[in-house]
Amino acid sequence: MPDASEQEYTEYVTARLPALHRLAYALCGNADEADDLVQEAVTRLYQRWARVSRAERVDAYVRTVVVRLFIDGRRRGWWRVRLSAAPPDPPPVPADPGVEDRTVLRTALGRVPPRQRAVLVLRFLHDLPVEEVAEILGCSSGTVKSQTAHGLAAMRRQLGDREPAASAGGERR
Repeated sequence: MPDASEQEYTEYVTARLPALHRLAYALCGNADEADDLVQEAVTRLYQRWARVSRAERVDAYVRTVVVRLFIDGRRRGWWRVRLSAAPPDPPPVPADPGVEDRTVLRTALGRVPPRQRAVLVLRFLHDLPVEEVAEILGCSSGTVKSQTAHGLAAMRRQLGDREPAASAGGERR
């Protein structure tokens, strides 16, 4: 890769790294796994930078790589392997009710199947339109809509009738 192109790549990745990490973390719910996803995505981007940098929608390409790496990783099941004899201690219970709500939502999202989780993250956390999510996942808009409905239904089943902590004790100011 020529020096000018390598500098463009470095500038692009440096500017987009926080957003890519947010996307990866929203998908997998684990900072270490998110780091791995982003690292693999930017490595693939580097290998194809000469061609990809000329495209109009580089951000869409990189998001697609991150999402597909996440889904492929779930299919392979490498994430089920534990390297320690015992699971790590659970995180401490937060004192802020808003943090508790986010923790409950994160846990429920983690139990949704990977493609549905990817659709929910892209549509609701990253506010992408149905058509762009369909392009990222390589499916039709109708599939995205049905995956959204199924994913939301799965989240509702996970959450049950649980009332958010903020409204459980009354109105929050």
